[in-house]
Amino acid sequence: MNTVSVHFLFDFGSPNAYLCHKVIPRIEARTGVKFEYVPILLGGLFKLANNRSPAEAFADIPNKRAYDLMELDRFVKRYGLAHYKRNPFFPVNTLPIMRGAVAAQKLNCFEKYVGTVFASMWEREQNMADLQVIFSELKAAGLDSEAIFSATQDQEVKDRLLANTKDAHARGAFGSPTFFVGNEIFFGKDRLREIEEEIVRATSN
Repeated sequence: MNTVSVHFLFDFGSPNAYLCHKVIPRIEARTGVKFEYVPILLGGLFKLANNRSPAEAFADIPNKRAYDLMELDRFVKRYGLAHYKRNPFFPVNTLPIMRGAVAAQKLNCFEKYVGTVFASMWEREQNMADLQVIFSELKAAGLDSEAIFSATQDQEVKDRLLANTKDAHARGAFGSPTFFVGNEIFFGKDRLREIEEEIVRATSN
């Protein structure tokens, strides 16, 4: 079996990134291929790509917004994601928690951190732009919030998040969730089937 790299470029502020995060383990189990999570800053990527969030871009197209919500509800039902809730504080400034993700990589608690923050945003409806809330959520999950926050102030951590974001744009990304299977780019939760097909194709050649 050939190997293939699969990158998942994410920002906690994207509900679709959360939904993908919940489905990815099923694809990993079926294919035997582990996804590599890459933290990016969605606001920074939007600026680089001259893009805007769907909430902004389609603000004056109510039918489009209604359709997107319908598709989201269909996705939630299809995959049985009953814990998903729309965050009342959306959109939020995700810079602290995205730097936190890079810091968690450095501190070897990345997987637990990612699961905790995604759940805080999209299951527990927390305001994850509020530092006190962030600290409380991380502590409740058994994470060292002080160590993580301290590491977010390291220039190395700040630079890594910026570099991830710039690299994402250079590779063709314009939003989150974005996936790369090898050099093949896929955007959005609605491409998970194609992503799995590409993994199977790439590993069977």
